[in-house]
Amino acid sequence: MANNTGFMKNKGEDRPGTGSSFGTEMKHKAQDAGSAIADKGREAAATVTDKARDAMSAVSDKARETASNLGNTASEAASNLGQKAEDATTAVGGSMKSLAGTIRENAPEGGFIGSAGSTLADTLEKGGRYLEEQGLSGMGDDLTNLIRRNPVPALLVGIGLGYLIARATRS
Repeated sequence: MANNTGFMKNKGEDRPGTGSSFGTEMKHKAQDAGSAIADKGREAAATVTDKARDAMSAVSDKARETASNLGNTASEAASNLGQKAEDATTAVGGSMKSLAGTIRENAPEGGFIGSAGSTLADTLEKGGRYLEEQGLSGMGDDLTNLIRRNPVPALLVGIGLGYLIARATRS
């Protein structure tokens, strides 16, 4: 009888390069990459939220300042407030584009997570570019055109929103 002990594997050992250890290793790498993307996304979302809050605070401060200054006319105050709101919208758009870049840098190259990260980054970048280029006035124009093209659905949406607001304030 030949001695086959050199070819036997001890229980609990996994040979390097086997499918089990490779799959487990890839699973852990994917989980780590997903966690890193989620963390970066949370950080970027917090940054965008903080910037939006700061911008709205600046708009509010400017509105108070403008209201207390009796020398300004109403049209000047509205113009200043409108400009601050436009600036805040542009800042949020820039933050969205920055978040898209961060996601692209930290997302894996391929696979499901990589594809999802790339799609999310593309969407954020497009939205950020739209906010930077169009601002609030462009958004208002787009909304006006949408309502003109679809008056009946717009009317129904308005009625529905009015009903919901009335129900919420009645209780």
